[in-house]
Amino acid sequence: MKRLFNQRQTSIISAAFIIMVTYGLSSLLGLLRNRLLATFFFGEKVWQLDVYFASFVIPDAVFQLLVTGALSAAFMPVFSKYYRQKADRGWELAAAAINVLLLFFLGLSLLVFIFARPLSQLVAVGYSASQVELMTQLTRIMLFAQLFFAVSSFFTGILQTHQRFIIPAIAPIFYNLGIIGGTVLLTPRWQIYGPAAGVVFGAFLHFFIQLPFVYQLGFKYRLLFDFKHPGIKEMRRLMLPRTLALAVGQIENFLAVLLTAGLSAGSLSIFKFAKQLYLLPITLFGVTFAQAAFPTLTYQAAGKEMGQFKRTFCRSLRQIAFFSLPASVMILVLRIPLVRLAFGAKQFPWKATLLTGRILAILSLSIVAQAINQLLIRTFYALHNTKAPFLISFLSAILNVGISIILVKVFNFGVLGLAWAICLTGIFQLGLLVLFLRRRLLDLRGRGLVFSLLKMVLAAGLTAVCLWLPMRLIDRFVVDTTRISGLVFLAVVVSFIGTSVYLLTARILKIKEVEMVGRLFKRLLRFRTSMATKVVVEEASGLPPSTVS
Repeated sequence: MKRLFNQRQTSIISAAFIIMVTYGLSSLLGLLRNRLLATFFFGEKVWQLDVYFASFVIPDAVFQLLVTGALSAAFMPVFSKYYRQKADRGWELAAAAINVLLLFFLGLSLLVFIFARPLSQLVAVGYSASQVELMTQLTRIMLFAQLFFAVSSFFTGILQTHQRFIIPAIAPIFYNLGIIGGTVLLTPRWQIYGPAAGVVFGAFLHFFIQLPFVYQLGFKYRLLFDFKHPGIKEMRRLMLPRTLALAVGQIENFLAVLLTAGLSAGSLSIFKFAKQLYLLPITLFGVTFAQAAFPTLTYQAAGKEMGQFKRTFCRSLRQIAFFSLPASVMILVLRIPLVRLAFGAKQFPWKATLLTGRILAILSLSIVAQAINQLLIRTFYALHNTKAPFLISFLSAILNVGISIILVKVFNFGVLGLAWAICLTGIFQLGLLVLFLRRRLLDLRGRGLVFSLLKMVLAAGLTAVCLWLPMRLIDRFVVDTTRISGLVFLAVVVSFIGTSVYLLTARILKIKEVEMVGRLFKRLLRFRTSMATKVVVEEASGLPPSTVS
């Protein structure tokens, strides 16, 4: 088992598969987590659930600005370069980066802790005095969770740079287990503070599960504060545009709290529930393939291997589109059954189910765009270009704010206005990212890529028809969908039909990625015979030799 966890994934597909499976399990636990929250708090206590979700905004913003900006745009490319030169230089940079970022993070967190009340009043305009008081206390609790995340995120970056994807992908599972434990065990006595305590415990588990594996790779913590380290200077240069882009991106979270404060109780919670289902395929297929491709893209860009770089990029983009297109169609067609399965507790009313389904339908229209955006943004980072993503994020944020305010405040769309803003902004962002990237890379093998994507769209369109008809027939004539067993039967059968139609159509249209699915299943069958066997489907060229046993 230990050997399995330390196993190096030497292809993008094998790495993406590992991340996908574990993220899928984590997402299922996330759905269970929110179903439990709906069970305990929907009804008279739903305002507490709104405040609970709102209390994540400020701590998340601090984390995103300092830690995520450093990691996604700066740490991994710079660490990879230093480690490639000499392992000791890489570990020295890692220790210095963790200490420097942690110092700034602690300082900013202390300010947020002290001024939590006025900050909560600023974010949650329209909240009552009791809601602001609760948000203040929960915000302070959430800061402790972000402290653990600040360190564990660096561990994730180190492990992924060494192409160890299993443990970083398992860590979110423990995070969700912590919240579930806090919700189930502590809510009867502590009310909404129970899930908040679970967040802190889950963040600790996220940190703790990665710690021994990072040390096994050779990392040794050192109390090193070298602000003038060349690697730190390079990280600072790279992370500044990314941090500004993330600051702009946080506007969406602030806006959701601000605009839902004047709506009916539970609006923010319903929006968060719908968004969780919407993010599921983006995480499974966009984030996984983008994360798996990022170390390879970074290595190839550092070695000026631009031919290989373009092939890796195009292959990863096709793979993301191949999986995310049918997923978006399934979510659009099966939105109501999915909402009922995910959140349909007795306390979750039918009216809330319908509203969640409508929000999900709107958001599903941009799933493919948002999934591909995950790869495009990391492609820019691999090229050490963080300015273009910042500019695009800034323009997208302006569009998001404008659409949200107009639709919610002027046309009274309610939370549906927020959904439309996210949908249109995601598509707009995709267009700009592609435009800027074509200018940087020039030839992206455009004709072949576009033709492959058009064939996938055609297959997904046929799948949508073959999903809707069986769903209607089964719902009316076969099973009682007021029962959980009936909903499960409908979702499983219809999803199986849709998946079969999509794969068959893809095979007829000779879409290359369908062969990858067949090879993947064959490797899975072999994997069952030996835990040490790697899941290797498509070898990624240009990877550095392993320096760790």
